[in-house]
Amino acid sequence: MILLAPLRYLGQLTMAVLATIGQVAIFAAQGISHIFRPPFYFREFLTALLQIGWLSLPVVGLTAFFTGGALALQIYAGGARFSAEAVVPQIVAIGMVRELGPVLVGLMIAARVTSSIAAEIATMKVTEQIDALVTLSTHPMKYLTAPRVLAALIVVPILVGIGDIIGIYGGFVVGTGQLGFNPASYIKNTVNFLEMSDIISSLIKGCAFGGIAATMGCYFGMNSGRGAQGVGEATKSSVQAAAVLILAANFILTSVFFSQ
Repeated sequence: MILLAPLRYLGQLTMAVLATIGQVAIFAAQGISHIFRPPFYFREFLTALLQIGWLSLPVVGLTAFFTGGALALQIYAGGARFSAEAVVPQIVAIGMVRELGPVLVGLMIAARVTSSIAAEIATMKVTEQIDALVTLSTHPMKYLTAPRVLAALIVVPILVGIGDIIGIYGGFVVGTGQLGFNPASYIKNTVNFLEMSDIISSLIKGCAFGGIAATMGCYFGMNSGRGAQGVGEATKSSVQAAAVLILAANFILTSVFFSQ
């Protein structure tokens, strides 16, 4: 029996993980379905657009700018070993648009927005505001989840596009100001190297990452425990789950888009 204890624990853990995955999938499907069914709470949607989009611009912009600059320095230093310093504009562009831009924006949204949504909804649950919504014949999923998920699906790809541009500009500033690249040549190499498929894949990743971030915040907020400890646990778990799922989704989407 002692030898079977680890196997029993492993089986219980596996079943718990699978059950959680199923619950999250059902929750996400319900949240998306409520987007297309009336009534739609337009004021909540506009508030979510402001919180997720506009208020996230500073952290997204700063993160992308410094990442693009650091990427240019690293590529130049690495390329110098093989006399390939000239590829800095191309690699910065493709690195930011294909991978770093979407992933960094997704993780910043997970850190800022997912935690905020989870804490807000968990606090509403602790203070019985969600029960009050049910009493007023207002579906919590429709009022709390659907507007936030729709806002994230719309605005995060826009943030990713802005982050890509700012990241490339960060590489341009470092490349022309510190590494000695000609500005016109840098811009020409960047534009000529990028393809439309790179931009489309970046925006699709942003849409997927936004949906994941908002859904995780709503799910863990709705299923939080009671008291301050429950709110803190929901906030922590939502950010962890969103970050891991964003990285996993990035791997899957990259395999789909660039497997050839």
